[in-house]
Amino acid sequence: MHAHPPIVVEEPPLSDRPPVSAQDPNELLQVVDSKDRPLRAATREEIHRQGWRHRAVHVLVFNRAGDLYLQRRSAGKDRYPGYWDSSASGHVLAGESYDQAALRELREEIGVEAEKLEPVGAVSASPDSDNEFIRVYALTHDGPFRPNEAEIDEARFFSISQVRLELSAKTRRFAPAFGLAFRAWMSSGETISDAR
Repeated sequence: MHAHPPIVVEEPPLSDRPPVSAQDPNELLQVVDSKDRPLRAATREEIHRQGWRHRAVHVLVFNRAGDLYLQRRSAGKDRYPGYWDSSASGHVLAGESYDQAALRELREEIGVEAEKLEPVGAVSASPDSDNEFIRVYALTHDGPFRPNEAEIDEARFFSISQVRLELSAKTRRFAPAFGLAFRAWMSSGETISDAR
């Protein structure tokens, strides 16, 4: 089994990237109960401080060769700065559906427009997921990508075998929720061609 070297994607000049902050502590998110039923809206900062259950999405973007596009989280992030993470991920805002959040995060973080995404897995809220109920989506896209510099320090493709190896060997720092989302995708039986 040969590991493929990561494919580096040429990125647009920094001046062409959208100016967005790494996170807004006052953005309103949906607080949910143990069955993922909405309870009320609260700020991101309050939800994390209190450890309340809330919702998140992870989008896994594959190229036609089957490699997975991952991002290294900005050093400005308040949670897991500098860790590798899903292609795009983020919280579900109050009043927003999982599907809407996945499309928004895909556009905001890596500049990819999609009309629809199909969920390919789910993760229940637990301390391991930062009390997030996570929906996992997959998409096949070869580029272009427009990584948001406020959110992402680096992004590139990795082979699935390399991701599996590095997750199990812990040779690269991955955000814990990414490991859960990746395993949910793997368990779903979805293939790269299904993500198209």
